[in-house]
This record gives sequence, C-alpha cells and structure tokens, in this order.
Amino acid sequence: MATQSPFPFLDGLFERIAQGPRPPDWLVNEAQQRLVLLINHVLMQERAATERLIPRKGRVVRVQWRQFFVALQVTPAGLFDLAAQGGTPDLRFEVTETSPLGLAQAALRGDRPPVRIDGAVDFAGDLQWLADNLRWDIEDDMARVIGDVPAHTIASVARSAAQALRGFVRKSGAAAGGAVAPWSGNGPLP
Repeated sequence: MATQSPFPFLDGLFERIAQGPRPPDWLVNEAQQRLVLLINHVLMQERAATERLIPRKGRVVRVQWRQFFVALQVTPAGLFDLAAQGGTPDLRFEVTETSPLGLAQAALRGDRPPVRIDGAVDFAGDLQWLADNLRWDIEDDMARVIGDVPAHTIASVARSAAQALRGFVRKSGAAAGGAVAPWSGNGPLP
C-alpha cells in the first residue's frame, strides 16, 4: 500500500535540484554569442577549416549536454552562426557524461567526453576533422595584447601547471583502480 508524503512540496525535490537552476534566457544567449565568436576566431586562423565548411553552408549542428544546448548553422563564409530556434538540426551531438566532475576529469586526462551522434555522417566527419586539427593559439592572442615575452611566460606556466595536474589525476586514477576517487568534502583532496 502506497503512502503519501506528509510534505507534498518535497515530491520531486531531488530531481529539481539535480537539474539545477535554469539561467535566464538573456544570459544563455550572450554565452552562446561569445562561444560563436570564439569558434569563428579559431576557424579563421586556419583557411583549410573554413574551406572545408563552405560546402556545408546552411547545415545545422546541435550540441547538447544535460539541459544545455547550442545550435550552430554554417554560414556561406565557412564560419558558424546561431541557428534559428525551432529548426531541425542536420546533426546532433549529445554529451552522454552527465557529471560535471566526470567531464572535468576526462578533460584533465586529455580524453574526449563520450558523445552520442545522430545525423549526417559527412557533416560529422568534417566536424571531427576540425576537432582533430584545430587548436586555439591562446599564446599568440595574448601576445597581441600584452607582448611576446609576458605571453610566453604565462603560457609556459599554464602548460606546466596543466601537465602537473594531468599527472596528478593519472596517479590518483591509478591508485583508485582506474577511476579517480570522488572527494567527500571532508579533509584534503585525494
């Protein structure tokens, strides 16, 4: 016999907490616009990338993680713009790892997150080529603002810190039997 909760407002509380708060639409739009600017900045550094996308003009890719998504449309210049809302994407990428900690650990190990791909295979192949061959040269961008020497110094320190962090994550993962032990919140980090 099923019993009802004496606190009906608690029904589904954990599900609502797990979904997290929804950011306001204006903030989501601004973040997506900035993401498009960054992606296009990286694309414009490599002519082969834009040339590869030009034949795909008008195609839409939707990338989703949990309730967050962005839909991008290829422009005639071989760049990206936000796609019109409500359109049907030609390609869908859904990141299947739902844990932010799991995504961060995978990134620190240098692994790509697990994704489910649905849609146009040729378009997916072009985007895979972009992911494999494009890198943001942040040191060059910083050098334009603060100069070559400070930019090189900052980039070197950042690379060393990232390498040390990756080594730490690998050692922690090996000690935990292949998986990084979760931190309980009590005591020092594992």
